[in-house]
Amino acid sequence: MKPTICIEYCPKCGWMLRAAYIAQELLTTFTDDINGVMLKPSEVSGRYTVSVNDVEVFDRKTAGRFPEVKELKQLVRDIVNPDKSLGHSDKKT
Repeated sequence: MKPTICIEYCPKCGWMLRAAYIAQELLTTFTDDINGVMLKPSEVSGRYTVSVNDVEVFDRKTAGRFPEVKELKQLVRDIVNPDKSLGHSDKKT
C-alpha cells in the first residue's frame, strides 16, 4: 500500500496556504509513489509537522524553522522511494 503524507498545521497562525503549497509540491513530485497528502488543522498552536504514515519527518518547533521544499522532498523520498531521482532538487554528493 502506498504511503499517505500528513501535513498538520496551525490554522490560527495562518499556515494553511503554506501547507497547501507544500502538499501541491509533494503531490506533483510523488504522484506515482504516494496515496495522497492530507492537510490536518492542528488544535495545538504553532504546530507545523509533516509525517509519512504517522512517522514524523519534520517538526517546525524542533527545527526552529519551516522546511525548505527541496529538503522536504528529500526527506519524503528517502522513505517512499529511495531510488527516485529528484533532479535539481537532489542532494549534492
